[in-house]
Amino acid sequence: MNIAACLSLSLVLATSIAVPAWAQPSEPPALTPEAINAAALEPLVPLFAGALPAQGEAQPPAAAANEGAGEPASPKHPDPAIARLQILLDRAGISPGVIDGYDGANVRKAVMAFAAINHLPGNGTLDPAVLERLQTPDPTVMMYTITAEDAEAIVDPLPTDYAELAERDFLGYTSLTEALAEKFHMDEDFLKALNPNATFAEGEAIAVAAPGADREGMVATIEADKQQGMLRAFDANGQLVAAYPATIGSEDNPSPSGTHTVEVVVLDPDYTYNPEVNFQQGDNTEVLTLPPGPTGPVGSVWIDLSEPTYGIHGTPEPSKIDKTGSHGCVRLTNWDARELAAMVEPGVEVTFVE
Repeated sequence: MNIAACLSLSLVLATSIAVPAWAQPSEPPALTPEAINAAALEPLVPLFAGALPAQGEAQPPAAAANEGAGEPASPKHPDPAIARLQILLDRAGISPGVIDGYDGANVRKAVMAFAAINHLPGNGTLDPAVLERLQTPDPTVMMYTITAEDAEAIVDPLPTDYAELAERDFLGYTSLTEALAEKFHMDEDFLKALNPNATFAEGEAIAVAAPGADREGMVATIEADKQQGMLRAFDANGQLVAAYPATIGSEDNPSPSGTHTVEVVVLDPDYTYNPEVNFQQGDNTEVLTLPPGPTGPVGSVWIDLSEPTYGIHGTPEPSKIDKTGSHGCVRLTNWDARELAAMVEPGVEVTFVE
């Protein structure tokens, strides 16, 4: 299979969202399971007063200059309340991208999608209706005991050169923390911060996010919104089924325009590197076939589109979704891509929204 390369291109994103009050010089709250489980969401409401524009509306000037990314200035410590909000959104079947405890455009897009799927007003604001629907008495952080299966799945460190990667049998996780973070939809640094004294050894109990089950249903149409960095999936009645933060091309390598169709869905795909079709990687001038694996160039899913060499796929770096560009494809986290893959079949229309 000739799969287009859609790897990270660094893009500098502007800061247009206020930094949470606790990120100022005062002491931040401790990041513990108890703090996350007990965090109240009401204090976040003022931060979400500046909602994202709805589809078709103009972006604010600062955001428009950066393709609507709108990332906030990065605080030094993750916020338990933001972490709780991200986990509650994930549990409700709405992807905030990677759970990391930081405010940002991906969280706000998830709040907007949560309101839309639940037929609530709002375009990214936290209002009483959204807060009431989100709240749950169940803990958002749970304990998990590391299994032998977890430990046995780790592979030796991977090279960056494609010719060397092509000699491997599987492009798996190279550390247990990387594997566990992805299993629970978390940022690896967030997992470590939540377990500062953990050795991450087989049999050890660690604190992890308690994400939700995959959404179910059949997707009839998909929108890839370039401006908002968001992929929306709709059923045959036009109802929103799922929404995911997405990296959709870049200024130098734009994604396609118009409407295309899903040709085939492949789980755990291999990856064909062709410098004449894709791009030049290192000194490699020959066609290479890289083995499958979640840390391969297209992650653990490839949804092939009728536009040659383009598709919707996973990523080895979930924390960079909608924070760096791609070589034209639509990039999701591996867990979001697998969820979507279970709901689509050949013939589904994919429209790129300008």
